[in-house]
Amino acid sequence: MDRTCGIILPIYALPTPHGIGTLGRESREFVDFLSEAGQSWWQILPVGPTSYGDSPYQSPSTYAGNPYFIDLDYLVEDGLLTSEEVEAPDWGSDPAKVDYALLYQNREPLLRLAYKRGRDRQKRLFSEFKQENESWLADYALFMAVKRNFGMVSWIEWPDVDIRLRKPEAVARYTRELADDIDFYEYEQFLFYTQWEQLRRYAHSKGVQILGDLPIYVALDSADVWANPDMFQLDEKNVPIEVAGVPPDYFSEDGQLWGNPLYDYDAMERDGFAWWVRRIAGAANLYDSIRIDHFRGIESYWAVPYGDKTARNGRWVKGPGMKLVGTLKRRFKNVSFIAEDLGYTTPEVRQLLADSGFPGMKVLELGFDSRDVSDYLPHAYSPHCVCYTGTHDNQTLEGWRREADEADVQLATTYLGLNETEGFSWGVIRGGMSSVAELFVAQMQDYLELGPEARTNLPGTLGGNWQWRLLPGQITPGLTKRIAAMTHIYGRDVRR
Repeated sequence: MDRTCGIILPIYALPTPHGIGTLGRESREFVDFLSEAGQSWWQILPVGPTSYGDSPYQSPSTYAGNPYFIDLDYLVEDGLLTSEEVEAPDWGSDPAKVDYALLYQNREPLLRLAYKRGRDRQKRLFSEFKQENESWLADYALFMAVKRNFGMVSWIEWPDVDIRLRKPEAVARYTRELADDIDFYEYEQFLFYTQWEQLRRYAHSKGVQILGDLPIYVALDSADVWANPDMFQLDEKNVPIEVAGVPPDYFSEDGQLWGNPLYDYDAMERDGFAWWVRRIAGAANLYDSIRIDHFRGIESYWAVPYGDKTARNGRWVKGPGMKLVGTLKRRFKNVSFIAEDLGYTTPEVRQLLADSGFPGMKVLELGFDSRDVSDYLPHAYSPHCVCYTGTHDNQTLEGWRREADEADVQLATTYLGLNETEGFSWGVIRGGMSSVAELFVAQMQDYLELGPEARTNLPGTLGGNWQWRLLPGQITPGLTKRIAAMTHIYGRDVRR
């Protein structure tokens, strides 16, 4: 990887008049900004549909795109909707936050109108899309149609046991009875992927690549688990035996109970990790580089008995390690990966990272710990790593300055020579930008010097997360020039 830099901004955080960021004009304007600021990468969060809790890390499909991201203005231009129809719903009163309840209420009726008007007119292209994505699309669309039929409850609570267990006769019956809904969910994906490909081509034309995020686990309430139960640790009724999480640590005495079903790695290994190969192929259709979230879980994972209320009673279980990683490296020689190796690491995890050849992550906020010398401080870096100011799970830099221990903030101030003239956030950004790390990435909030109100996510909490949005006018020509100047000084503007 060349010496480059990028910015994290979720798609949903783009400023649009319709309640959430989309793949439309504002996404292209952000690409223009990245290009003019000398940035080579746009890092985003997972783009799958969201469910209860609104987290992009808990999606009903590892392949599907979020229909909320389909740009409505583009549908107007295509003649599938009218301006009056798009402007009629209430999209929320606060442009700085996503109101997911309003989106859930108002988005789908518009997309169903577009479906009725467009499915026949775009019949050939739609048919080609379905054929190209048949490995996952039919299962996803049937899953969503049946889920809607049963009031959107989790599939493990579906009252019809035969379809819950995917018995062939039940699959055939629901496919017939719910044909129109199935077609609609497939058409939604056709719209998403059509707009996504247009955006990605535009980004490439401006010298900007997309860095995507791949959660290591998939959600229990997903088409991925429902359609592939033999790939997961489920009992004879397809109920999880153990689920994912992380153990108690300095930050949480109960650990974190994620609740995702665990993989049956023995079954996966028997067919050459084909499920994972298909999953990475799907991600490679979306992204230019893939960040594997919770990479350490490939070496060993924390397994918690299903039904427990905390992660305390979990246990470490050995993962597939290089058997899986080696398979992915051999199959995807033209795909670059980043390993999210944060959290509790061991010599075995560090060895897996070294054997993988993937760059690991260094987070500046985690480096300024006055109690100990951290290898997250820039002087300890080797070039083959990715330096972040913070991730989506961290506080903004300004928020960290306000909330961190005084001694930690003083360490950062002394180490980086921070001063009021430059600004705290910009000084920390300078520390990362000037490091030897191959890639440096900052949150958009940090360039804007925003505080705790702009935090993306607080792990272990439900509600209030994944809502912050960029406001129109916050990215100014002056800000663009300042970022470009720093990028140039530290030799990261490779396209200049």
